[in-house]
Amino acid sequence: MILALNTATTILPVDDPARARSFYAEKLGLPHHGMTWDGNDLFGLDGGHMLQLMPVKDGVHSEHTTLSFEVRDIERAVDEMESKGVRFQDYDEPDLKTDHHICTTDDERCAWFMDTEHNILCIHEPLSVAEKVGVYDVEYQV
Repeated sequence: MILALNTATTILPVDDPARARSFYAEKLGLPHHGMTWDGNDLFGLDGGHMLQLMPVKDGVHSEHTTLSFEVRDIERAVDEMESKGVRFQDYDEPDLKTDHHICTTDDERCAWFMDTEHNILCIHEPLSVAEKVGVYDVEYQV
């Protein structure tokens, strides 16, 4: 497929561009790449995926996760982000429970938070095969 060879730009709606720019640059540490031709903030690095903040007038935002960032050490990422003022969501539902803001599934560990514009964001750490099965749970057959 031709699209699989290209990078992508995620566009998030924002009510207050200056407030959102500050959050993404200062709290999340994303590099500000400049402005688009129509005046929207753009984050990312040349040749990589980009994040564009698009001002909206209606204040309508998605009710589900709009963007998830993969991290290598989710506990460390949560601690660092909290130290910068990011507030994580906690859940205690039958099919979704968090411990220190982190939910563990069969495939990954996730933690959700909102940006200043009420977009739901996530950080996730994929689990390795050894973590999924447990190093000592593997049965060997002779």
